[in-house]
Amino acid sequence: MFSLFKFKGGVKPQTHKAESAGAPIGQAPLPAQLIVPLHQSIGGFARPLVKTGDRVLKGQRIGEADQWISAAVHAPTSGRVLAVEERLAAHPSGLPTLSVVIEPDGHEAWIDRQPTDHLALSPERVRERLRDAGVVGLGGAVFPSHAKLSASRTAAMEALIINGAECEPFMTCDDRLMRERAEAIVRGVSIFRDLLEPKQVFIGIEDNKPEALQAMREAVTRLGVDFSVTAVPTLYPAGGAKQLIRVLTGKEVPASRRSPDMGVQCFNVGTAYSAWKALACGEPVISRIITLTGNLDAPRNWETLIGTPLRDFALLGRPRPDTTGYLMGGPMMGFELPGLDAPMIKASNCIIASSPTLFPPPPPEMPCIRCGACAQACPHELQPFELYWFSRAKNFDKAQAYNLFECIECGCCSYVCPSHIPLVQYFRFAKDEIRTREREKAQAAAAKARFEFRNERSEREKAEKAERLAKAAAARMAAKPADAGAASAAGAPTDAEAAKKAAIAAAMARARKQREAAQTKAASTHEAETDTQPPPHPPTPPDMAAPPPVAAAGTPAGGQSAGEQSTDDKAAAKQALIAAAKERAQRMREAKMAAANTHAPAEQALGYDGAGKHVAEQSAPPDTPSDAPAVGQSTGEQSADDKAAAKQALIAAAKERAQRMREARQAAAQAAAAGDKTAATDAENSGPQR
Repeated sequence: MFSLFKFKGGVKPQTHKAESAGAPIGQAPLPAQLIVPLHQSIGGFARPLVKTGDRVLKGQRIGEADQWISAAVHAPTSGRVLAVEERLAAHPSGLPTLSVVIEPDGHEAWIDRQPTDHLALSPERVRERLRDAGVVGLGGAVFPSHAKLSASRTAAMEALIINGAECEPFMTCDDRLMRERAEAIVRGVSIFRDLLEPKQVFIGIEDNKPEALQAMREAVTRLGVDFSVTAVPTLYPAGGAKQLIRVLTGKEVPASRRSPDMGVQCFNVGTAYSAWKALACGEPVISRIITLTGNLDAPRNWETLIGTPLRDFALLGRPRPDTTGYLMGGPMMGFELPGLDAPMIKASNCIIASSPTLFPPPPPEMPCIRCGACAQACPHELQPFELYWFSRAKNFDKAQAYNLFECIECGCCSYVCPSHIPLVQYFRFAKDEIRTREREKAQAAAAKARFEFRNERSEREKAEKAERLAKAAAARMAAKPADAGAASAAGAPTDAEAAKKAAIAAAMARARKQREAAQTKAASTHEAETDTQPPPHPPTPPDMAAPPPVAAAGTPAGGQSAGEQSTDDKAAAKQALIAAAKERAQRMREAKMAAANTHAPAEQALGYDGAGKHVAEQSAPPDTPSDAPAVGQSTGEQSADDKAAAKQALIAAAKERAQRMREARQAAAQAAAAGDKTAATDAENSGPQR
């Protein structure tokens, strides 16, 4: 025998274990529908392997572990997959989770079960088998067991502890399991011992379970293994992993470290039993022992398929009429299930039917009186009243500095608080807020790292490109002939320079020829315009002007055939059009100037004198001012009628110009089609008959 250690704090609530511990474990019937959540462990979500309409066998894997800290999920029975969809989860949030809905066919057809000798496999292969079998911690934490079966690299494994304390009130599933299946538990502990190779193995059981203690000691003796089955004092929360390690080994595990780093590892008795079934029988975790107790007529422990809805499972205990809800876990650390459609999962170790008599409504919360009772009951020697003030004020940095995350949320502080403050709820709120803040900070840091890496990569690529270009330029310079370098040094032009100068000279020659050709064409166009200009006569009002005769398309002018026309004729026609446009622009400018001079008569505003000759063609006397009145007319003789006449003349001139432009465009189009230089020139210069 060895001496036990004690942990500070703790409470002794009423156990309420006798109601369900007396009856043996029963087999829960097959429900009409099974709802199997794909996320039933700490870590990643399992990837669905089935779809709607698939047929599944009992024990078939329907969810695959997506990473190392994850576990597979299996079909609890044979049947047909009705849906793979979001369903209500057994979680205090009440949020849905991705689940596989199976309709049992009643045949209970198993997969091909293959037992495994763990001694014939490497430790890594054994851990993979446990992961694929969905073995997780069944004490409530549901941490993947294969990940805990890897020894620490920094400390030798000194002690393996098997937790059979079961300190939570109302809960008796581990008690009945140790009474009825002790040998299978011990064989599972042997598997853990072979993988971790500890120096000692302890099986800790509270002293209020004498039948379980005796059954486990007898199983250890029959199998001839060197395991120490030890009775620990009944004190809540002696079943906590850190508290049990403290009691059996005297080591304290801080929140900043893991127990394997101190040479200790802890597993639940239900976990050891499921590991043995997975390897020795080839059966994955598809069921577990669940305590059904509370406000019932028939409390009992049942071996229940994973995915059984609470609605079907609760009927096995025959709930009383005043039942108001159901708790999952225990009264100290459990939570109320969000609805009757919530399924049983691997973490469901106890279901308690509540009623106002069994669990009265909590009294109203009163102010903290700083009595210190919560600090005396805390098993981790924290100061819950300080954490309460910091959490309530949302001073999360200060709460974290006071070791908030060392709190295991056992509920001892809330149990002894005289002000009835739900301290654990405040601590859970603060933890969630801190985790959210840390997650957002990590995401921001990752985004910053990605941005900096992108900029660094861009700068690196630019530098590499510049280096490549410099190397290429140096290679080209080195490849040039030595004589070329000597010639350049002597001042002789290279072939490239000579070719460049020749190209520039040729371009200048072409430009000079083009200018000469343009001047020649402009001169010929001016001569043609002078020959075809009509004789001057008085202007005719636009309304009385007759349209000019238009030559038929395709008919050459002056008896000239189309075959005699050439490229020079077309160019001359183009120049004539340009000259006509310039003349119209000149007339428009003169008309505007005449309109601005309100002392001039209407005829002068149109640009013609009394004899019909254009004013621009006459040369004004140099000493006559531009704003002088017309000959024989004084300034006093001008009247408002003259101004109106000038305005009407401007409007008529504008209409005449527009008409000429339309006719010129039509004639030019016809002349271009026929290729007739003379017709194009006449059509451009012709206007309404005066």
